[in-house]
This record gives sequence, C-alpha cells and structure tokens, in this order.
Amino acid sequence: MKNLNTSRSLGLRTLAVHGGQQPDALTGAIATPITAASAFSYPDFDSGARRFSGEEPGYIYSRFANPTVAVFEQKLAALEGAETAVACASGMAAISATLFALLVPGDEIIHIGTLYGGTEGVVRNLLPRYGIKPVHVANVNELEAAFTKNTKVVLVETPANPGLDIADLAEIARLSKAAGAVSVADNTFATPYLTRPLALGIDIVLHSATKYISGHGDATGGVVAGSAALITPIRTLSLKQFGGNLSPFEASLLIRGLKTLPLRVEASSLSAQAVAEFLDSHSAVDTVFYPGLKQHPGHATASRQMKLFGGIMAIELKGGLNAARTFLDKLSIITQAVSLGDTDSLACHPASTTHSAVAPEVRRQSGITDGLVRISIGIEDTEDLIADLQQALEGL
Repeated sequence: MKNLNTSRSLGLRTLAVHGGQQPDALTGAIATPITAASAFSYPDFDSGARRFSGEEPGYIYSRFANPTVAVFEQKLAALEGAETAVACASGMAAISATLFALLVPGDEIIHIGTLYGGTEGVVRNLLPRYGIKPVHVANVNELEAAFTKNTKVVLVETPANPGLDIADLAEIARLSKAAGAVSVADNTFATPYLTRPLALGIDIVLHSATKYISGHGDATGGVVAGSAALITPIRTLSLKQFGGNLSPFEASLLIRGLKTLPLRVEASSLSAQAVAEFLDSHSAVDTVFYPGLKQHPGHATASRQMKLFGGIMAIELKGGLNAARTFLDKLSIITQAVSLGDTDSLACHPASTTHSAVAPEVRRQSGITDGLVRISIGIEDTEDLIADLQQALEGL
C-alpha cells in the first residue's frame, strides 16, 4: 500500500480510493493492473520450496494468491479495519469456507433471526450432514440461553435478508466472547461504510461482494475479513482445498467498485429513506420494513451502529401474492431481478426467488410471506423512483 499519512485516522472515502494499492511499479499505472497469470516463476529450486512451505513470501499459483486479488483483499481489510482478508469466488463460497474452517463434527452453530436463502441451506441442511448442529434463535434476547459447551460459532446478518431485521452487534460480540464462541457477521447489506462490525467486537465480517462492493451488477465475489489467526485457516480451506478463488478479472471490477462504495451507498441510503416514507403512507402497503423508520423495531439499535440506514427495504402488500405479482410486473424504472446493491434499483419477490428453496415453515417463521417484496434502491433520482412506485401501486 502507498505510504499514506498515518498520523491521523483516514476517512472511509479516502481509504476506499487509496487503501491497499499503489501505482504500478513497472508502468506507474494508477489503476491496479490485471495479472492474468495462473502460475508465477521463482528464482531457483530452494526458493520454490520455501514459497510452498510458507517460509518465503512470493506468488506461486493464482489459486493460492494473485497480485490483483491481493489489492482487493487489502483494500477491503482497510475499510473494515481488519488485519487481513481473503477473497472468494462468491458470497456463498465465503460463507461456506468460513463455516467449514471454524466448525468440526460435534460442534454447534447458533444462527440469529433470518438469513439469506443460500446461507439457510448451508446452515440447516449441509452442516448437519457433517455432524454440526445448527441452533436457531429468533433474536439477540434468546442468544445467551442458547449457548452450550459445544457452541463454536454465532452467525448473524444485519440488516437481515429480506426482512431488514436489526441485531445488536456489540451485544452479540459480548455474549459470544463470554461463551468462547467466534462471532461472524454478514455485512453485505450495510457495507463497511454504514457499519464496521469488527469495531463493535465481532470476530469475523464477511460480504457477498457481488452486491454493494461491486455495485454495478457485473462481478461475482465474496470476501471474509478479521484477524490473521482466524482468516488464515479460512484462506487455506477456501483457496487450497475448496478451490473457491476469486478471478483477477473479477477482482479488478471489485477494486473499482470499492473506490465509489461510500458515494453510492450514501446516495442510495438517502433515497431509500424518502422512498420508505412514501411507501409507509400508501394505502396499498400494509408494512414497510426499513430501519430508518421510527416504528421499525430495530430503529434504535440501527441508529447506534449504522451511519445511515441503507438502501434496502421490504414491503408487505395488503393484496398478498396477486398484488405482489401485479406490482412487480408494472414497475418500469425499477428492474425486476434478484441481487441488490447495484447502481440500478431492483425489486424481487423473495418467497418465489431468493428464499424459494427455504422450507415453507421457516419462511413463515421469518416473515417471508407471499405479499413480501424486497426493493434495492439504486442511485437514480429519488423523484423518479417514487413516481415509478406510485404508478405500480395504483389499483392494488
């Protein structure tokens, strides 16, 4: 990383631009070059042996490490205030590598509230095949009583997907440390611009980098950050054994995305607040799930641990499934698609898309009804988004 002035704490916008990188030593290029190499030479026999044993630094094979990917990892670590980070091929690769690196047969994992559908599948269906027991609690109030001597990991998303539940990260960190468990927070919705879980005591933070970190809907990736002691085994499992490494081409797009992350997240968050207030007053909408609204159950906690309230919301339509179908099909500016965190505003029906593989009873427990619609606000003009939503809601 370039020799930044460390006499004062740098802002996140500055770190997003400069963290983890420096002009290319060979050409002076400011943009990080894409190192499209699968293997790297070493000077001699002994040097190769030392690099493979870990005694000597140096690149050897892009599945293990790549210069372009390394810049992305260092930039994300700087933004999260982490000692180190490891990039993966997708958000699910990041989550899977983290859990399998931390857990062994006989262990228990506590998961709090609602999780993304893919994560639910890993926790509830895949881990038990390997003798790992998932324990679900609805909220942080139930956490302390759920710990046993076998609890090794506590997993949470906040804001949660898709119902925007808010969990108190500092309290989760405190209770997990007291029980000797590793706390893991999925920070995909909030991003390090709005919430820094490690600063609140959480041990590991992870992201689906496909979302806000990319920000342009053109790259797939995941990333895990924390202390070297915790991240090193995750790196070994993810890259050397699972083979879930990030491509240098994707890494280049994610580096670009991180540079504008603070600007995009702030713009979408400010728009989302206005959109949520509009939807909250509409007769066709039963409930708006957005932590920026004072009636949201997690508003006070979100106010403490988030800079703004983010660009994602969910709405419960009074007309149920038919209303959701009509509403989504009438949208014009807002695109009907899964994913989130793009420059483009997106909307989807979680029960039939992102959480369709989740058992119906689990969906019901999580509030994922047939009338629920998730909306990701992009960077378009707020007035245009509200007008699009208004026309789509007419007649419902």
